[in-house]
Amino acid sequence: MTGIKRRGGRRRGLMVQERDLVLLSQLWIMHVADREQLMVTAGFTSITRINTRLLALVRAGILRRFFIGCDGGRKALYALSAKGAQLIGMPRRGPRRSQDEFLVADFSVLHQLAINNVYCNLRFGKIPIPHVQFVNWIAFTETITADLPLIPDGYVEFMTPSGIDSSFIEVDLGHEALSVWEKKAAHYKQLAMSGDFARRFKQSRFRVLVLVNSARRARAIRAAVAAVTEKLFWFAMLDEVSGDKFFSPVWLIASGVSIRSRAFLQRSWTPPSLKSSSSALMAAIAGASPFSRNPSNGPNSAQINSRRSA
Repeated sequence: MTGIKRRGGRRRGLMVQERDLVLLSQLWIMHVADREQLMVTAGFTSITRINTRLLALVRAGILRRFFIGCDGGRKALYALSAKGAQLIGMPRRGPRRSQDEFLVADFSVLHQLAINNVYCNLRFGKIPIPHVQFVNWIAFTETITADLPLIPDGYVEFMTPSGIDSSFIEVDLGHEALSVWEKKAAHYKQLAMSGDFARRFKQSRFRVLVLVNSARRARAIRAAVAAVTEKLFWFAMLDEVSGDKFFSPVWLIASGVSIRSRAFLQRSWTPPSLKSSSSALMAAIAGASPFSRNPSNGPNSAQINSRRSA
């Protein structure tokens, strides 16, 4: 139980419920979230109920609330307070903003909200392909390896009839220079060739799924990545992968070739450019499906996980 201040200075208790702990845990994964994202992740179906609960948690000092400009108005955003992090036994994280502060523009927050939408869709959405299930999401708080300066936006695993399929997620809202994308491509290629991915994630292959907010931006990033490698990366528009459309044929490889098969998760397709002399690279990216085939032995302990119960 924790306290809520009343106008007269007296305090009344707030009983922390099981669903509150779920909300706090999901918010810790997402760093910062809006009401709609918290509704999905904590299982609320009533706007009135989640509004009431969020207000109670804010007043109890468990959540921090601030606002960001949105469509001529403002949107409330939430992050864990030190007290909220303590309740779930995790270190405090998320934007350090004053209570009820108004943000005119914060690109890092907007970027995180976009990542959250992908997470909510994959973790809680319906998968239209038979026998394919969400298994795990990892939100990174540090570089994948000590000598590789790469912090992906996310990592997702699905269980398929042929095993665990793995993908890194990268969301681009147009705020990074193309030179940054060239470096990212080189780092992901190094991750595949070095064998570090297999050692850290216990998988043999991965894809990098890049989600962008405009066709022009997508073309520019594809060109930057293709200068480094035409392997590993798949590209799609953010507005084309909402809901179960994530699993539809909207993906392009770096060269611009479209992935035509709707059931791309269920088959393996190897582009001609995949034939490489590097056996390590071949082992890491041999399947055109963005998902690998070997069972997972679990994520690294330094990463944040969200697993779906069996």
